[in-house]
Amino acid sequence: MAIPALDHSTTRYSLPHAYWMAQAAGLAVLDRAGIEDKAHAWGFDEVRHFESTHQMPFLIEDTQAYTMASDRMIVTGFRGTEVLKIYDWLTDVSTPPVPGPANKGFVHYGFHQALRSVYPEIRDTIQGLRTNGQSVWFTGHSLGGALAMLAGVCWYFEEPRQLPDGVYTFGQPRTCERLLAAAHNTAFRDRCYRFVNNNDIVPQLPPEPAFTHVSALRYFDADGGLHEAMPLIAGLKDRAKGYRQDMFAPETDGIKDHHLRNYLAAFEKNLATTA
Repeated sequence: MAIPALDHSTTRYSLPHAYWMAQAAGLAVLDRAGIEDKAHAWGFDEVRHFESTHQMPFLIEDTQAYTMASDRMIVTGFRGTEVLKIYDWLTDVSTPPVPGPANKGFVHYGFHQALRSVYPEIRDTIQGLRTNGQSVWFTGHSLGGALAMLAGVCWYFEEPRQLPDGVYTFGQPRTCERLLAAAHNTAFRDRCYRFVNNNDIVPQLPPEPAFTHVSALRYFDADGGLHEAMPLIAGLKDRAKGYRQDMFAPETDGIKDHHLRNYLAAFEKNLATTA
């Protein structure tokens, strides 16, 4: 199967572009040389790296991200983390939410702290590299998805007060409460896409009602089919199907479905059927 090359001139959603944003999310786990090699191979001339160590009451010791820029597109990817490393603090309801960007609603304290440790530098870097009116994109998997979503919100509600061209997240946890989610959904209509793979455990956390998801769900079912919506009963049946298919798997279905490689496999399956 031949997957179309990354189109630097795109400014809207497409399945191939979503696939490449998932690939870009995966770059964030590589070392600096690995990120730069891939970025240059994809046609990005400039690459910047961001890392901030911090102390939090969670099993997260640093925040890492990168920005790559061409003459038409700028992409920032945030590093995710292994599901077992964030499960405990995603289920911890003892830490109250904190005010969100521009005081619009509230966000999870851990996500807030992680993003704020790098966002000012990322913002200034993108603005410095954006010399040709390039499109601006944020992407991330797992924890990185939460940070990508919040970075997009900061980009619009704070400086530079511009809508990014797109925010793509994969296996993103619940990140904010309903007030910020509502403001986000109004502003980011047709610009934010939140992909969930069947029984992925991370999008089910932290627990409701304190936290909720933003809109624009794209759901991969147990067979890898992609849906723009999944009604409650159909969704429950599909999740049960996923559990049955992996009943004897060496790891739970919810953890397996969270791996980015399984998101990429689902994208490739859908791209093959639409080719």
